[in-house]
Amino acid sequence: MTQAPPAATGFLPRALADARSPRVPSAAPYLPERCFPWGGPALSLDGRGSTGGRTVDLERVLRLSLAVPRGTPGRLRPVASAGALHPVRAHLLLGPGCSLPPGRYAYDPHTHRAHPRGPAPADASPGAVVVLTVTAARTVAHYGHRAWPLLLLDAGHAAAALALAAAPAGVRVSLDADGAELSAAAGLPHAAEWQARRPGTEPELPFAALWLPPAPGLVPPTAALAAWAALPCVFAPQPGAETAPPRELDDARTLLAHIATGPGSTWHPARRPAPVTDETLRTRRSAAPSDLAHPPAPDLLARVLATAGDARPDGPAWAAAIGGAAPGLRTAAGILASGDARPTLARWAAGQQWIGTAGAVLVAHGCPADAPPALIRGSHLAAGYAAGVAQAHATALGLRSRPIGSWQQADLGAALGDTPGHDWIVHGLALAGPPGKGSPPGHTPPALSAPPAPTTPSGKEEHP
Repeated sequence: MTQAPPAATGFLPRALADARSPRVPSAAPYLPERCFPWGGPALSLDGRGSTGGRTVDLERVLRLSLAVPRGTPGRLRPVASAGALHPVRAHLLLGPGCSLPPGRYAYDPHTHRAHPRGPAPADASPGAVVVLTVTAARTVAHYGHRAWPLLLLDAGHAAAALALAAAPAGVRVSLDADGAELSAAAGLPHAAEWQARRPGTEPELPFAALWLPPAPGLVPPTAALAAWAALPCVFAPQPGAETAPPRELDDARTLLAHIATGPGSTWHPARRPAPVTDETLRTRRSAAPSDLAHPPAPDLLARVLATAGDARPDGPAWAAAIGGAAPGLRTAAGILASGDARPTLARWAAGQQWIGTAGAVLVAHGCPADAPPALIRGSHLAAGYAAGVAQAHATALGLRSRPIGSWQQADLGAALGDTPGHDWIVHGLALAGPPGKGSPPGHTPPALSAPPAPTTPSGKEEHP
């Protein structure tokens, strides 16, 4: 396991507090998306790498998750992303039983093609391992010191999108694999070595992996990444225009590299909610704030809340803020607090006033101020993953939704009378029913001067 620089250890709690503080990011010009950095021949994903038997249909899985829809500029994709910046990249490690020959590939979401990056190991396991990385420059340029939690949420959303597309075949997801092993498996240098190995190119920081089996019923090998990590590092992206990074970008990369360390890969099975179909995944989009004022039906809200809570048992807890005749903050087990929390959530979510009139707002909460690196990483990745699954379920049920990524001073535990600093909002998902049902547009709930008080003791900024 790679050791973090000493400075990073003390920097982490300060960075977390800063990201949660009301300090507004400094203005910066919009940073356009760079051309895909991996050269070489681009292969169609609907080839036939295996002869006979079942195969991992990479064309379908990636088209329903990460691909840029044809005829669009690339901002609105099936997977949500803070500011529609889409910093997540996918590296495909393919063994036998895939629709492309075994080998390493880099996936280009704009062309929906794969670029070969080297051979597979002789003992590669059947199926595909997908390593997800993030590039920080564009998100940091837009969100400044608030960017690094959003990058983790984006990686979680991307992992959920891939898992939902591949779930019928028994996909497994790892959100805790060690960053150094993920980099080695993907044929990338570790973050600390990147600029020395390839100056002028943008570092990719890995945070998640998925194993896609060629047939249902298979279980992931105990060392799905080890055979790939033993291969030489094949690293040849095209040079970019990056110069010496600004301080915030350098800090974000240092911090993310620090929390990417992990004890090893734990592979959790992924489930796709029963109503979710391929058409759901293809057409899902985040709704505009103006379309989110109608309360969802209580039974549908309860189903989506349960999905969010069950998607990652190792992630933060989820609650739903609702208005109407009986406003409150509710969990799947019952009422957590009375009173309309939505106006307070609006103030906490970068002052986005539309949240105060949203039909309902799901919030993931936990991740104490003094959380260790693994918990910070896991909380944000799992929250993004759960929100991605819940959003797909909401779409299948006819609900509109919009993830809410950035939260400031959102100490939910303190607002409910518990010890300050122990229970923070990490992520959110606004939900609404179809127009014409529930409260009419423009209905304004009574504002609260403080967060709601509990009735009983309780022991991206947006993603377009």
